[in-house]
Amino acid sequence: RPGAGPLRLIHMPEPDPLILGKAMTKPRALVLLSGGLDSATCLAIARAEGYDVYALSVEYGQRHAAELAAAQRVAKTLGAVAHRTAHVDLGQFGGSALTDASLAVPVDGLDGGIPITYVPARNTIMLSIAMAWAEVLGAEHIYVGVNAVDYSGYPDCRPAFIEAFEKMANLATKAGVEGHRLSIHAPLIDLSKADIIRRGTALGVDYGLTVSCYQANDDGQACGLCDAGRLRKAGFEAAGLPDPTPYR
Repeated sequence: RPGAGPLRLIHMPEPDPLILGKAMTKPRALVLLSGGLDSATCLAIARAEGYDVYALSVEYGQRHAAELAAAQRVAKTLGAVAHRTAHVDLGQFGGSALTDASLAVPVDGLDGGIPITYVPARNTIMLSIAMAWAEVLGAEHIYVGVNAVDYSGYPDCRPAFIEAFEKMANLATKAGVEGHRLSIHAPLIDLSKADIIRRGTALGVDYGLTVSCYQANDDGQACGLCDAGRLRKAGFEAAGLPDPTPYR
């Protein structure tokens, strides 16, 4: 400008890449992903709540691998940063219709009590593996799709179990002892199956990719008779939404 002094170049310091990286990186959450309807919804919720999501599936000796294939599809479609499958052979112990081929999967509906499809210590083991990977990742949040409403009577799907595990996790880990508390999120725990389906549909979950059946075939086609399938089918009906499940 007329009368103005000479222009001066001001040299700004280069931004610290570590600070910049921290500012741009989302917090991490680990989601237990079975490949079923509930866990897919859980992953979508974690992503919607602003986390970079890491998905963990567990091959524990279940009757079929269709749900693990479904987990791969769901993780990819819903944008998981990484997806891993851990291997634990609970089938060597048996005691559940889901891990012991000599025990038949019930197809006559729920009749009260804890059904034969309960897998001893399954959720405790899965959460423990999730806790290990979460600590390595520096993730302070684990999401699990347990449900205390339509849960078939499983004791490890109750709020009291989740609360107890979270307390244990913060006593048992280096991260917890050093003040980086681990939080266990169970966002579906008090929702009906219809409410879960509505929530996931609003978040863009394609339930046609998921497998919930206890005895699905290799193509992921459901029997439509087991407890998991009955709850799933009734959920779509109650939600007023079409059921994309392929049935045999």
